Amino acid sequence: MFPNDSERPDPDALLAQVQAQERKAARGRLRIYFGASAGVGKTYAMLGAARKLQADGQQVLVGVIETHGRSETAAMLEGLDVLPLKKIEYRGKQIAEFDIDAALERHPPLILMDELAHSNAPGSRHPKRWQDVDELLDAGIDVLTTVNVQHLESLNDVVGGITGIRVAETVPDTVFDEADEVVLVDIPADELLSRLKGGKVYQEQQAERASKNFFRKGNLIALRELALRRTADRIEDDVRAYRVEKSIDDIWKTGASLLACVGPTPDADHTVRSTARLASQLGTDWHAIYVETPALQRLSAQQRERILNSLKLAETLGATTAVLSSGDIAPAVVDYARSHNLSKIVMARGGAGRPWRQPLIRRMAACAPDIDLIEIGESPHEPVVAPSRLRPEADAELEEGDAKRRVAGYLWAAGSALATALLATPLLTYLDLANIAMLFLLVVMLVAVRHGRGPSVLATCVSVACFDFFFVPPRFTFAVSDFQYLITFAVMLAVGLITGRLTSGLRFQVRVASHREARSRALYEFARELSGALQVEQIFETTRSFIQNAFRARATLLVPDDDGRLQLPPQDPSDAAAMAHLAVFDSGIAQWAFDHAECAGLGTDTLPASRIFYLPLVAPMRTRGVLAIQPEHRRWIMIPEQRQQLDTFAALAAIALERVHYIEVAQNALVDMESERLRNSLLAALSHDLRTPLTSLVGLSESLAGSRPPLSEQQRELAGALHFEALRMSALVSNLLDMARIQSGEIKFNLQWQALEEVVGSALRADRLQLKDHVVRTELAPDLPLLRFDAVLIERVLCNLLENAAKYTPPGSHITVSAALRGMFVDVTVYDDGPGLPAGREDAIFEKFTRGERESAKPGVGLGLAICRAIVEAHGGTIVAAPSPAGGAAFVFTLPVGSPPPMPDLDADHTGPSDE
Repeated sequence: MFPNDSERPDPDALLAQVQAQERKAARGRLRIYFGASAGVGKTYAMLGAARKLQADGQQVLVGVIETHGRSETAAMLEGLDVLPLKKIEYRGKQIAEFDIDAALERHPPLILMDELAHSNAPGSRHPKRWQDVDELLDAGIDVLTTVNVQHLESLNDVVGGITGIRVAETVPDTVFDEADEVVLVDIPADELLSRLKGGKVYQEQQAERASKNFFRKGNLIALRELALRRTADRIEDDVRAYRVEKSIDDIWKTGASLLACVGPTPDADHTVRSTARLASQLGTDWHAIYVETPALQRLSAQQRERILNSLKLAETLGATTAVLSSGDIAPAVVDYARSHNLSKIVMARGGAGRPWRQPLIRRMAACAPDIDLIEIGESPHEPVVAPSRLRPEADAELEEGDAKRRVAGYLWAAGSALATALLATPLLTYLDLANIAMLFLLVVMLVAVRHGRGPSVLATCVSVACFDFFFVPPRFTFAVSDFQYLITFAVMLAVGLITGRLTSGLRFQVRVASHREARSRALYEFARELSGALQVEQIFETTRSFIQNAFRARATLLVPDDDGRLQLPPQDPSDAAAMAHLAVFDSGIAQWAFDHAECAGLGTDTLPASRIFYLPLVAPMRTRGVLAIQPEHRRWIMIPEQRQQLDTFAALAAIALERVHYIEVAQNALVDMESERLRNSLLAALSHDLRTPLTSLVGLSESLAGSRPPLSEQQRELAGALHFEALRMSALVSNLLDMARIQSGEIKFNLQWQALEEVVGSALRADRLQLKDHVVRTELAPDLPLLRFDAVLIERVLCNLLENAAKYTPPGSHITVSAALRGMFVDVTVYDDGPGLPAGREDAIFEKFTRGERESAKPGVGLGLAICRAIVEAHGGTIVAAPSPAGGAAFVFTLPVGSPPPMPDLDADHTGPSDE
């Protein structure tokens, strides 16, 4: 017992640990050979380890090895099994790439995959080689691979700042951190430079260029330090995992969770990577958020997409991402940090900003003096902006639409102010100037409500100018005769600007609230519609309709058949949109998403060039189907809130499909149970009513054979046949009655300790007529103990098995009855040398009304073996069918040994005269 509750292990944590260990046991092991740069000997070390494993008897397959012309590395390949590369046609050239399908088909225990960060040629299954490795690991294949420090995603910009070169091929840090082993391959900078000059890293011309750029001694020293530090961080993670496994997690527990603020600045990716490194060093979780304000909504489509790409990068590096909507960034960030217990906020260093506005970091400090604020310095190099994922025509269409709406808003603002001035001019004799000013303020507010802050500012300025020009003396000039009007203009301008700002802010909040309410209403209505769905077709129509309305996307729901192959639903040929959607549909990607229970296609790491997003419907018990979604615009799939709502839709659809499946299972089970009950009642009634006349028929046929005067030879044969058939029908009715009684639980067992040999002999005598044309022998072990069983029922089991063997074997066949002691059970076997059992029906033949030959002239209704199973299992044993050692069929049933009573000692009770 534990001294106190605080020392007792958490059951949930132990269960999670066991489940993680089971998942890890089913997955292949990944070993990474890690180095500071090319030429340190990672590939050579990997090949050396592979050769040693092969010498120890391990099967090794070389998937991809890049020798770069090094003779020593090429020599290490001798004697290893190398997988041929796959040729891919790209822009008129043949590119050799790793053949993942051939590797999975061969399924070696271990495979070598050099250069984990390599980008595959277009047309490959995955864009990156590390994704190929991940699929190999899922298949249970161990992998050895190599990585340089500059290829880690979180260190990419740091290495670029040191060397002045940014590499495009990167590996997510999660792949590195989740590797089972990391082997650091390290040599001093001077030795590496010597290898470079000796042509052991690159060929002569390439080595000369490298020594003047990347391979400078200062660069190599800095890269070596980064590699050593990153390896040390990895070792620290291993130590922490060990402490968790040994239930000392509290020693390493930390509350220093980080929150990265992503904004429209060019250093957003740099902030994300810096926060990822800091979180890795602290060993803590981290979040990344973007706060969208009314001002940020006016950013261009490319700028908004760049922000979403930064959030996507953060998610790849292990962050929890979110997009918030607020009129002010500082309180929104602080509220999110407090609600998620994040003690440190990381943000890029702000510029000069507006002189009249306090910097964002100061406002955050004022809102949350108890939260640590960390500023990230500017990136040493101009970041590389990822190309837009939008199609050019779609991007231009969105930009053109936004521009038209903005221009229309400003035109409406200016026109509304001028129209107010023209309409109020005839009323000047009836209205005071203060009332006319109020009319202009009303117009400003209406413009702010309808078109936002920018047009409201323009409406304010135009309104002040019109008020001065048309109404303030001297009229139709901008001159002012009274200084008081200047104050009026200033107050009017200030009131208009403040009113416009507040109104536009409220308009933004109303729009955000309406979007949230629309999402909540859509989820509620979707769940309500699915709750009443009783057929897969209803779920398909409901899901397609709601996704089309909520996301402006075409959707197709695919469900698997009995073999696990996805099937397209029936389509209306007259529906042009549906047919166009199917034209770009790829059943291979959909099947891959279903088989792996992972998203694929648009916006993912698996075949991202596809125009369709494939989302598996993962239910609690299994994957129930795939949603194929084609959005109008590709960008929406990257927005976290949109994706979360879509995942919720998919989860609801998956649960509905699973519910419909189990409704069908329950209905079928209920029908089977009722059918079974009715069938048992019918069997009991029929067999009971038939037993009495059959008994009379058996007696009469037996009396007929011995009647006086004696019958003729032909009559005796007919009487004998009649008697035999009457006995067979009586046995059949007895089987029916026994099965009905066993099913209803009415049989009372007469369990006695007795010898098995006597029951075997009794069964052979009872079946002597059926076995007269066969050769029968017994092989009973001499050491068989007494067993406790019902002799009548076990005799019935043996009779049924012997009759079954005689029925399905030709005359002259050998039938053997054997029994032997095996541990706590006695195995009784009845086998023959006949044609054997039907393939794949070894268990099905024990079902009721199932026969070894479905269409046969042989008598019987298929109840004998079912009765045998019921009787044996009632005695606590088992019965199985298997191939016979003599080449035919064998039936083996077991009876428990138990504890027989002690035999009386006859010598102790002997009282006769002594021999002496």
